[in-house]
Amino acid sequence: MNIKIVKTDGDVEGLAEQKWVYSPSVKTHFFHPENLVEDVNGFDDSDYNGVGAVGSPACGDMMKMWIKVDPKSDKVVDCKWQTFGCASAIASTSMLSVMVTENGGMKVDDALALKPQNILERLGGLPPRKVHCSVLGDKALRKAINEYFRHSKQFDRMVIEGSVMVDPDTRITDRDIEEAVLEGADDMDKLQKKLKVGIANKDAYAKAEALMGKFMEKYYG
Repeated sequence: MNIKIVKTDGDVEGLAEQKWVYSPSVKTHFFHPENLVEDVNGFDDSDYNGVGAVGSPACGDMMKMWIKVDPKSDKVVDCKWQTFGCASAIASTSMLSVMVTENGGMKVDDALALKPQNILERLGGLPPRKVHCSVLGDKALRKAINEYFRHSKQFDRMVIEGSVMVDPDTRITDRDIEEAVLEGADDMDKLQKKLKVGIANKDAYAKAEALMGKFMEKYYG
């Protein structure tokens, strides 16, 4: 699938009109993204040993990432990516690709330990409503690393994430809570207003509250 970056007039105007919101680093990585694959038809991916794709074009955001891991050093020595996405998704993934390949490459375990907050710190921050955009690249990287583990038969190193039911009454899972936190639900009132989780179930309320805290720590530090 050929995923192209689409920089709309709204993206550019938004950056121009909200200079107080976007840092110089965000603007640099948006207008001049690093390690970007502009057209996969001319891209030779045969030298890469891990690929990950997340999101959906129908939802407006999709990310594909290719990584090359040196088996001897266990370092990510190259990283390329392509996306449908907003300015924040483009800038954050550009920065992520720099972080995992600079100084000779990052150890795979260190790359897996990266948090979106680490990317935001290097970018100089993002508007709160745009923090969720930084997660696209992070998730694509994790999928690419898992594929590398699979192809190199390092099955014990694979990190598999699945959905866990939190509230059977409303069919809310941990992934629903994660997305809600990324979209700004930073207390239980906001979380319940958005998801109706734990309204009539005290156990579900406690689980949701614990998960909210976990994801707040993961993404916001």
